[in-house]
Amino acid sequence: MSRQALGKGLDALIKQTQEVMQMPAEQAQQLQTPGMSVTRIAVGKIVPNRFQPRRVFDEEKLQELAQSIKEHGLTQPIVVVYDASLDKYEIVVGERRFRATQLAGMTEIDAIVHKHLGDQEMCALALIENIQREDLNPIETALGYRNLMSKFYITQTDLASYCGKSKAAISNALRLLDLEPEIQQALQEGTLSEGHGRALLMVTDCVKRDLLFKKMCKSKMSVRQAEDAARALMLPAKKADKTAKPVEVASFENELQNALGTKVEVKYGKNMKKGTLVIHYHSLDELDNIASRLKNKML
Repeated sequence: MSRQALGKGLDALIKQTQEVMQMPAEQAQQLQTPGMSVTRIAVGKIVPNRFQPRRVFDEEKLQELAQSIKEHGLTQPIVVVYDASLDKYEIVVGERRFRATQLAGMTEIDAIVHKHLGDQEMCALALIENIQREDLNPIETALGYRNLMSKFYITQTDLASYCGKSKAAISNALRLLDLEPEIQQALQEGTLSEGHGRALLMVTDCVKRDLLFKKMCKSKMSVRQAEDAARALMLPAKKADKTAKPVEVASFENELQNALGTKVEVKYGKNMKKGTLVIHYHSLDELDNIASRLKNKML
C-alpha cells in the first residue's frame, strides 16, 4: 500500500480519534461524528485486538490502574470496532485500560466505536497509539513495524511518516529482530535497553556477541560502556580483515535493503565475478511482501 492509499486517511483518523479520546466522557457521548460514536459497552462483549503490538502487560501497573479506575473512573475511553460475525467489539486502542477495568470489577466501559475500520487501519492505530505513549518495549515496537510492513506492503519510508519517526529509527528498530532470542527476551523484559541492543549488533561474531551480552547483564553496563566494549571486540577483526567490502558493494546492499525492507547481503569470491545474493526474511508474510516488491520492480 502506498502513502497515498493509506497515509492521509490514517492521519485524519488518528487525529479525530485522539481528539475524542481527550474529551470528557459526557461531552464525547453527545458527538454526532460520521463513522464514529461514543457509548458504554458491556465488558463481556469486548475481545482483544488481533494486531495488538504489546506482548507484555505489567501486572503491578495493571493493579495500580485498576485501583485508580475504582476511585476516579476511566479518564479516557477505549477504541473499538464492531465485528458483526462475532457480535463482539474488537479493541483497537486501550487493551491495558480494558484489562484494568476487568480487574476493577466493572461490568461496562466507555468506548469510541468505529463503524468502518479495516485491518490495516486497526493495525496501524494500535501500533502508533502505543508508540506515541511510549508504552512498548523495543522488541514489541520492532515486531509492530514488521507486522505493518509484511501484512500491508508498507515501506520503511511510509512507516516513518505514519509514526513520526526517522527512517533510520525504523531501520534500527527492525535490526533488533536479528538478535538472538535470549537477547530479544532481555530487551522485552527491560534488562537491556534499545541502545544496548544496537551495541550488540555491532558485534558480528555470534559467540563474541553472546559473551558481551552476558557481561552486560552481569555488570549492568551503561550504553556508552556497551558501545566501547563492542568496538573493542571488533577492532582486532577489522585490523585482520584484508577483504573489506568495496564501497560499491556496501552501497548496493544498502539500496536493496531499503527497497525490500529487510536485510540483504552480497557474498562473493576473490575476483568478485561470482557470488550469492542473500535476502533475509522472518515470516511467510514478509517473504510474500518481498516477492511482491520484486515483481513490481520488474514490471
